[in-house]
Amino acid sequence: MPTTLEPVRVEEPDVDEALANDKPWVVIVWNDPINLMSYVTYVLKSLFGYSDDKATALMLDVHHKGKAAVAHGNREEAEMYVFRLHEHSLWASMEHDV
Repeated sequence: MPTTLEPVRVEEPDVDEALANDKPWVVIVWNDPINLMSYVTYVLKSLFGYSDDKATALMLDVHHKGKAAVAHGNREEAEMYVFRLHEHSLWASMEHDV
């Protein structure tokens, strides 16, 4: 018994609506045995425009706690930040903000 496939109408979500409902993402920098603390501070200042005090505090979290949340945003922003951190040889990931 042959079956025929009939076209099915699929409603695609509005892209703006999909982004608006996207949960915030957090970008995490992880401790690694390679990069100097001064370099991590420099990268955080350069990429995010953080003050010396804020970048140092985040770097110390990375060093002492093993990780630090360095940025928040929508998925596209978080992906871009992770990519740029990887370009600077830092270990970074992203996850949904709780």
